[in-house]
Amino acid sequence: MALQTQLDTLIQRADRADSAAVDELFSLLYGELHRLAQHALRRDGGAITVGPTTLLHEAYLNMAGRPDVAFADRSRFLAYASRAMRGLVIDFARRRQASKRGRLLEITLSGDEEPSADASRSAAELVQIGDVLGELAALEPSLAEVVDLHFFCGFSFAEIGALRRVSERTVQRDWRKARLLMHRALREDALA
Repeated sequence: MALQTQLDTLIQRADRADSAAVDELFSLLYGELHRLAQHALRRDGGAITVGPTTLLHEAYLNMAGRPDVAFADRSRFLAYASRAMRGLVIDFARRRQASKRGRLLEITLSGDEEPSADASRSAAELVQIGDVLGELAALEPSLAEVVDLHFFCGFSFAEIGALRRVSERTVQRDWRKARLLMHRALREDALA
């Protein structure tokens, strides 16, 4: 069976809450998911001390334990895995920061095609980004998905376009709109 056909079949089964299919899908995409975990941890700038394998396995336990999770396609599966990992990274950062309530941080999301290696984040910044991204997901889920895939997982705009079956320019427009909305929310939080 061709890889894409196998993926499609597993995604359809996983969408019907078949836990064995979720396990197989996880195994089949393990390498790609591990790369996502590594990238998510690189973005945290050392704010947490968990490794990529641990993060990936925690995300898997999170995903496998939810019977109401639906995966319409590979893109949705990777986006959900990305959100699960981002949530865990932010939870770890939140716990680390709990005793360090402090200063307001200015956050900049890089507009570059590829996230830069020096774009490390403190625990407080990760928490702020996570909170604002949660608000964005409630308003515009597709924009939040673009931020997850590009900012947290390191996918290029072309890769995101291929996953979502849209043009790269559409992804770039969504990225700009998401950045604008997030910056606005961060400014409002700073003024409150």
